[in-house]
Amino acid sequence: MNSNPPTENRKQREARRRGEFPPPPEPLAVPVFDSHTHLDITVHEAGMPADNDPVEALVSAAAKVGVDRLVQVGVDLDSSRWGAELAARHPSVLAAVALHPNEAPRLDDLDEALRQIEALAAQPRVRGLGETGLDTFRTSEEGRAAQEQSFRAHIAIAKRYAKPLIIHDREAHQDVLRVLDEEGAPDVVVLHCFSGDAGFATECVRRGFLLSFAGTMTFKNAGYLREAAALTPPSQMLVETDAPYLTPMPYRGRPNASYLIPVTVRALAETTGQDLDTLCAAISANGERVFGPWS
Repeated sequence: MNSNPPTENRKQREARRRGEFPPPPEPLAVPVFDSHTHLDITVHEAGMPADNDPVEALVSAAAKVGVDRLVQVGVDLDSSRWGAELAARHPSVLAAVALHPNEAPRLDDLDEALRQIEALAAQPRVRGLGETGLDTFRTSEEGRAAQEQSFRAHIAIAKRYAKPLIIHDREAHQDVLRVLDEEGAPDVVVLHCFSGDAGFATECVRRGFLLSFAGTMTFKNAGYLREAAALTPPSQMLVETDAPYLTPMPYRGRPNASYLIPVTVRALAETTGQDLDTLCAAISANGERVFGPWS
């Protein structure tokens, strides 16, 4: 009997490592922030080492590489409440609250859920309405009316409380612009995980919206995103993880977290021809302008 364990082949090693967080990147010299993360989902789906507080471990790991502030984003009532409570006690975290566009059609009482979102939006460390918007990829035709009703309601709440609107837009670019034009966009609109081409980016920039770029812009087949980033003024640019999803190359397929922001922001600097430190300073200033001070 051979007591030695079998040697892993390449595919087995890759499968095992998919569930592992990538190594930390080189720290940024100028701090920047993660404009869109899901700490609750990251801990639940991706896990963390057995620290006393896994959320604190994620925040600390980000701070060590120059990502010193985070925006925790809600997708339903539970995650929105969780984020608001976290932001109320953590100086590095602000919250955004909303019903995700794919959540709205599933609710038995959408109006009541929206009332609860509005109550959360009034809290001082809740600084955004998001992620809301339209998604024609995952929501079928029969759910689109509820989705659009929810989106319009979030727009109204954002305007009532003078807080930024954070938009999830999946295969719905023109409908997103249509609804915003019909309702009148809030003063600040952020296109989370920008997914459009140069033409759509031009329309968003012209309207004064901010474009938030995620790890997707590092993907080999994402030339259209790099073209969009190249024409986005630094004053209208944000960077995000959407953790635990959309991990940048070369770690695609493994869990994402805010400490990987330096990978994406370096790719943005290369794509746009901006000096890295200058770009980080611009993005950081955008964060303070859009979300207000963290402390």
